[in-house]
Amino acid sequence: MKRHVIAAAGFLLATLASPAIVPALADTVLNIGMAAADIGQIDPHRATTTQDKPVVSWICNGLVRFKPGSASLEQLEPDLATSWDKSADGKTWVFHLRQGVKFHGDWGELTADDVVYSLKRASDPKTSSFSSDYAVIDSIEAVDPLTVKIVLKKPIPSLLGLVANYHGGNVISKKAAEALGADFRTKPVGTGPFMIAEYKSNESLTLVANKAYFRGVPKTDKIVYRFIPADASRDLAFLSGELDIVYGGQDQRWVDRMAKEPNVKVEVVTPAELSILHLNETMKPLDDIRVRQAIAYAIDRKQLAAFKGAATAIPAVSVVPTGYLGTDETAKLFPYDPAKAKDLLKEAGYANGVVVKSIQTSLPTMLTAAQVVQSQLKKVGIDLQLEVVDHQSYHAQIRKDMSGATYYSAARFPVADVYLRQFYYSPSIVGKPTAVVNFSHCAVADTEIEAASVEVDAAKQKELWKTAQQKIIDDVCAVPLYEQLQVWASKTNVDFGYDFKAAIHLGPVITELTTKH
Repeated sequence: MKRHVIAAAGFLLATLASPAIVPALADTVLNIGMAAADIGQIDPHRATTTQDKPVVSWICNGLVRFKPGSASLEQLEPDLATSWDKSADGKTWVFHLRQGVKFHGDWGELTADDVVYSLKRASDPKTSSFSSDYAVIDSIEAVDPLTVKIVLKKPIPSLLGLVANYHGGNVISKKAAEALGADFRTKPVGTGPFMIAEYKSNESLTLVANKAYFRGVPKTDKIVYRFIPADASRDLAFLSGELDIVYGGQDQRWVDRMAKEPNVKVEVVTPAELSILHLNETMKPLDDIRVRQAIAYAIDRKQLAAFKGAATAIPAVSVVPTGYLGTDETAKLFPYDPAKAKDLLKEAGYANGVVVKSIQTSLPTMLTAAQVVQSQLKKVGIDLQLEVVDHQSYHAQIRKDMSGATYYSAARFPVADVYLRQFYYSPSIVGKPTAVVNFSHCAVADTEIEAASVEVDAAKQKELWKTAQQKIIDDVCAVPLYEQLQVWASKTNVDFGYDFKAAIHLGPVITELTTKH
């Protein structure tokens, strides 16, 4: 009997110890739905579209990084670099790298050579969509395996932004990029918390945890990033439980509807896309500042934001978006005053009204807002004639200086210098060889824009940007309208591991701390 007891006990111990019997822990999988038919490409130095940029943020690191949940350049923190030094003139920067950081797979450890290769690749128009951002760099060199020196042609406001985990600042494996060639487009190799496992064209992209990640093993084992272009299908997949996180509609009704669903949280985040009415100062009747002032007084920003939805839109605060480094959040915009607008038109010789031509995209989200502006201007005698064309033709025609008033929406790298240079700096005037998107032919703030770009004193730099913004507002180069925020939704059991208030990468950053319960 005793022998049987011992045998039974031995059998029980063997059974409990058997790996075939002990249940395995299920993988933590995050299913994310994106409003796209497919990726464009996820080569970190080429990825520019809304669906591509979040993926790059999961794969790569920069020398510094945007704090998860933040889009502030003033909150950048160490990433692949543990520290850095800057010369007194702001032109020479030395970065000291973490030791022992591993690339995905078998591509070895990160060295200064990989950083130099990555930044030079980001600077080359043949391999980068962001090369113009790096034209100010004079040289990049590896001082030793863990030290990188960058020398600038002149000091700039945002060098740390250029080496952050964003656009060209993402660091990749030199060996992998050279070995994979064209395949690097869909199989990039970085040092981030997740790495590419499988790509199914027009269906999904699967990433798995990088267990050698230098910040620790990710709590999420796998990300399945699904491409669902149809809004109804994507919403259904989310509500039925197929998706944990979903790209949302920038629409008040969508937010209200989703907020009522059980176990759902809606995330409305910055940076916002700023919508502005640019006024061509070289085209009659807009060459008369009184007409431009009348337009500014006739526009009701609060009504526009309310039309777009209080949950997803806010009235503009300046000619630079809210939250950018250098934005004047208390700029003196023209108040809504229809009576003043009518008086100015009469004074300018247009007592019976005036016509302003505007080429407008047929995209519904932009067209409906332009029609609200049209209705507001009509009340004071300004006939904003909308010439509606397809979106591609719209972009082509406004860059040919064919529009008097140009309604344009945009988000840029979050520093005032970038926005001011692209939209209000005279070399950027459309039609010039150096043209960007200065549709108004604005040139009143060139002195301040140029001075701020080389000012090493942060307080003085911000003051110059503030002065530039007020000059642009006073000259009515453009009338700020409203800012459209980004919208995402997630299940309440999803824990990002940080407060999701901003999405500089146009989507939630999935870190080593992100999981679901």
